[in-house]
Amino acid sequence: MKTIKKLIIYIFIFTFNFTISFAEFFKDISDIIENNEPRLSYGVAVSDVNKDNNYEFLVTGFGFKNLALGFKNNKLADTIDDNIFNDTDRKTIGVAACDVDKDGYEEIYFLNTDTYSGEKKYSDRLLDQNQKKFFDIFEIEKNKKSLNLTAGRSVVCVDRNGDGSFGFYVANYGGPTRFYELNNDILIDKAPKLKIDRVTGGRAVIAGHILSKNTDIFAANERGSNFLYKNNNGSFIELANDYKVQDKYENGRGTTLSDVFYRGQLDIISSNWNGSHRIFALDGNEFRDIAKPDFNEPTRIRTVISADFDNDGYDEIFMNNIDQPNKLFKILENGVLQKIDIQVGLEYFGLGTGAAVADIDNDGILELLVSHGETGLQPLSLYKANLKKKFNYIRIQPLNKFGAPARGATVTLVSNLREHSKTIDAGSGYLCQMEPVAHFGLRKGEKIRKVVVQWTNGKKTNLKISRINKTIKIKQ
Repeated sequence: MKTIKKLIIYIFIFTFNFTISFAEFFKDISDIIENNEPRLSYGVAVSDVNKDNNYEFLVTGFGFKNLALGFKNNKLADTIDDNIFNDTDRKTIGVAACDVDKDGYEEIYFLNTDTYSGEKKYSDRLLDQNQKKFFDIFEIEKNKKSLNLTAGRSVVCVDRNGDGSFGFYVANYGGPTRFYELNNDILIDKAPKLKIDRVTGGRAVIAGHILSKNTDIFAANERGSNFLYKNNNGSFIELANDYKVQDKYENGRGTTLSDVFYRGQLDIISSNWNGSHRIFALDGNEFRDIAKPDFNEPTRIRTVISADFDNDGYDEIFMNNIDQPNKLFKILENGVLQKIDIQVGLEYFGLGTGAAVADIDNDGILELLVSHGETGLQPLSLYKANLKKKFNYIRIQPLNKFGAPARGATVTLVSNLREHSKTIDAGSGYLCQMEPVAHFGLRKGEKIRKVVVQWTNGKKTNLKISRINKTIKIKQ
């Protein structure tokens, strides 16, 4: 009798473990990261740093070197050996990349913060390349008067005029917001002229088609109301109160744009530090928070990402917490969220500070890189969906008229099952920036009727899709 009971217990344990293993959403592939030593890291971005037509993960170092992790020979390895880029003397937390000089390649904005608030010692860096050598545009003599010497957090790229001339909106903490543009090789802070040089506890910031046909800006702040700037012919009108997204009693963190109703309209996912997390869906002339208790439960939130990790045609929301377990939700029809229980990627004792997604190995499945730090040294983590079944996908990579990633553009997949919009990420998630590609998993029985690209000037281009399971580049 005892033998039978033991046999039943063993069968139960085996079946349970097999089920957990089989059902696990992510798999951990961190072992492909070379020299993955414990370190203090913060923001993560995705850009083609070494101009090899492949993307790299840019990982900031807080007193550690900044990294550019590229995929080669089945490994993720640092591709840049340059003192200005690596910058171990400065404490970098935010990063974003876009083409500010209209040469077709993205410059990199590294936001340095050596103090919590107010005046800081080291300025930010804006890196460009000359004959494969990096130089800091801020260090050119005529640009030194424009140095950002205020503690900051996030940075986002904004093509405010829709002409391919990007600027950087810098969310500062305890000092005025900056908005840098390059005019005749001179770096100018346009924030005072644009009347967006507000002093607040700046945290997260995103940009894209939120209200207008041009690039709008949403900034999630701490110890004060959020900002919602509607683009008005290259200028901005602040409308947070009008649209009910001010959230003035919360402390903003991870923020991203996501079409949560699959209706061809970008909504705002905005999380708050130890506060209620929001899903602001546009309903007429205001946003309505549709988040339910299992999602808006307060956590020590840092980064928020919306992406289709498992290629089933439904986006997931990944919530990266620090010193608390991470969370994952699937966005079903009509904005309904389904919580996904995870073990891999849970990071119960993880000190998550940043995260970004990219199909770094070009296999049609997104990789998720998570950085750690702040209160302790930890290595990077790398995850991807644990797919066992055949999948289909389509990836759209819009390039502006200069050949650079059209960050802030919107790509809409129109099929027999949905109209699904995605932003070409200009900077999001808190300190971070995703790959500049719209990645769509395809649903069972789905037939693509067309793909629509809305550029930063509001104009649209329709694409007919003849082949799937590939990345399609489209130039403005």
